[in-house]
Amino acid sequence: MISVENLARRFGDRVAVEGLTFEVKPGEVFGLLGPNGAGKTTTVRMLTGLIAPSAGRGAVCGYALGDAALRRKVGLLTEQPGLYDRLTARENLTFYMRLNEVDEQAAWPRTLKYLERFGLGGRTEEPVGAFSKGMRQKLAIVRTLVHEPSVVFLDEPTSGLDPESARTVRDAVAELASEGRTLILCSHNLAEVERLCTRVAVIKNRLRTVASLTELRREGLALEVRVDGDASIWLPALGRLRFQPRANTEGSKLTVLLDTEAQAPEVVTELAAAGARIFSVTRAARPLEEAYIELVREEAA
Repeated sequence: MISVENLARRFGDRVAVEGLTFEVKPGEVFGLLGPNGAGKTTTVRMLTGLIAPSAGRGAVCGYALGDAALRRKVGLLTEQPGLYDRLTARENLTFYMRLNEVDEQAAWPRTLKYLERFGLGGRTEEPVGAFSKGMRQKLAIVRTLVHEPSVVFLDEPTSGLDPESARTVRDAVAELASEGRTLILCSHNLAEVERLCTRVAVIKNRLRTVASLTELRREGLALEVRVDGDASIWLPALGRLRFQPRANTEGSKLTVLLDTEAQAPEVVTELAAAGARIFSVTRAARPLEEAYIELVREEAA
């Protein structure tokens, strides 16, 4: 559905992003990760036909990146909704239907279903300027779908939403993927990426890696230790180890990141010597956050 080869974009002497080569399969939820300023937004703008690449080539839905017809095949949710405050929700959506030359009579029934799903069914005649940030975000997502795009780009789709609304959006993303749409998710919420994406690309002005979440999390060893009570009180004990492992806690669970399996017995011995009551010790997948930070740090080094 998406294929790019050595894609690059420069702004004068500044290289925003370069050396991007990857493919996205039909129906896949693909994550685009990277720190602020890494080139994610620039990449999305190239893939949606908003700006031309400085080098390389690519295609989306079978259309070359420079093809004007590409714009009607993709949907784009930007980080800022960009709605017209003085227009009602209906007027905003109608405007975008006309921009995309959509048959309004045919489009409204399915659009109303999206509005109902996001809790906006009874608010279509209200000016958008009176909407909360979360309501504006949900309306912007509906606007992204009015022309039934095959590929949808979502830039921080749950930004500013309360937990219940964010879950509604995540469920909608999963449902869209099940319908056969291809989705590109740009997000700093790594827990959200783990829930939704099958593969990710990590970029920092150039491509660091393209891999499945399983592959990323497998590259390293994590030891999951469950103890009696709050696990965080045993972090100082780990600081006495000769190899100083990174660790994080969640309730009674202590996750310790190791370099080799040989370090595992030392961790357990030190915790027991410090007085921890250990219920279980298992090998676990490395958290996505750790894999991501490691890749970004390698790039900085």
